[in-house]
Amino acid sequence: MSATSPGTGRRIWLRTLAILVAGIAAVVALVAFLNLRGESAADEVAASGPPSAETIERGAYLARVGNCVGCHTTPGGPDYAGGRGIETPFGTIYASNLTSDPETGIGDWSAGEFWRAMHNGRSKDGRLLYPAFPYPNYTQITREDSDAIFAYLQSQPPAVRPNRPHALRFPYGLQASLAVWRALYFRPAAFEPDPAQPADWNRGAYLVRSLGHCGACHSPRNFLGAVAPASEFTGGPLSAGAWYAPSLKAAEEAGVGRWEIGDIVALMQTGQSPQASTIGPMAEVVFRSTQHLSEADLRAMAVFLKALPPQPAAADDGAEPSAASLEQGRAVYEAQCAQCHGDEGEGAPGAYAPLAGTRAITMASSANVVRMILDGGFTPSTTGNPRPYGMPPFAHSLGNADIAAVASYIRNAWGNQAAQVSALEVMRYR
Repeated sequence: MSATSPGTGRRIWLRTLAILVAGIAAVVALVAFLNLRGESAADEVAASGPPSAETIERGAYLARVGNCVGCHTTPGGPDYAGGRGIETPFGTIYASNLTSDPETGIGDWSAGEFWRAMHNGRSKDGRLLYPAFPYPNYTQITREDSDAIFAYLQSQPPAVRPNRPHALRFPYGLQASLAVWRALYFRPAAFEPDPAQPADWNRGAYLVRSLGHCGACHSPRNFLGAVAPASEFTGGPLSAGAWYAPSLKAAEEAGVGRWEIGDIVALMQTGQSPQASTIGPMAEVVFRSTQHLSEADLRAMAVFLKALPPQPAAADDGAEPSAASLEQGRAVYEAQCAQCHGDEGEGAPGAYAPLAGTRAITMASSANVVRMILDGGFTPSTTGNPRPYGMPPFAHSLGNADIAAVASYIRNAWGNQAAQVSALEVMRYR
């Protein structure tokens, strides 16, 4: 039996260390390569000369399509000056200043640098951007549209507002962590029209998938916050679970495959249609964005959404409410809700939403029902519905048990059928 000499053991250790270092270097190089792919497109030079009035006007329209002001404006603050916090499961992302201020905004950016942010998710100074800024969708925007939006933002008055640092938990706030995420889940892309589809379908697909970034909300995300292509538009939680963006493919949730095109347009244009009305975050989207879109673009989006392949919603495997809970909920409903929504949940056309047979009430997720009871709210004020009726909040007057009971009741009365809502769920949504 022979013993390994000290020199041999040292050589084995050094060889192992060298292999390990080489492996780490290879992984780092691969991550760097994957984060730099497509960067050459960002260096393309746009047309020289100042933008025309038509380009700026078109940029304003496209900014409305993307609802840029919605995230990049704090309540009561200057438009596009940033500072609004976006809650994520990893912490809070604060939207940046997009005004023409050269110190705290993007006044000293070029159109190419703005395009690189939109297409590649990289800032002027080279920092990687977090996908709360939905560049995984915006990457499909054309250079022409990006330049028009940039021209519009540059035409807006500057607002001096330093960007607020993000408040992310370790290790999500590290650029290295973000680089690994991008290597796994992000690749710059261009919108490719489907030659088998008509022009309006392709226009709708471009608006919905890229600038409108509908899938950023209406899709589930994995534990690292990425959307799998196969699950696009199948619904997902918002604002760290406070709201639920329903599936755009499931007829039981927000799928519109059985709707008339005109009804889909009406919902995006006014916030109301014969089948549904918008509340919560979607009401803000209608208010700030879709009501301002052209009839042609709304119809194109409707054509695309109507043609999405149907996919059943996730099964609701929650417990049935007890008789005692339903009786408690019925008493709360009669005292607090029936005056507006009717004894049989029929509502009042044009004023109070019906609750009987309404799919928003019976979705597997109870988040939106509970949130509306807690906070109240309005459908959006639009040209087609300038004075919408609202619902008062009940968070201050009803306890968790009563809210859980009345939510369970309306989800199971008048032919509705859904799982019970527990007091613990209500407490979590509070």
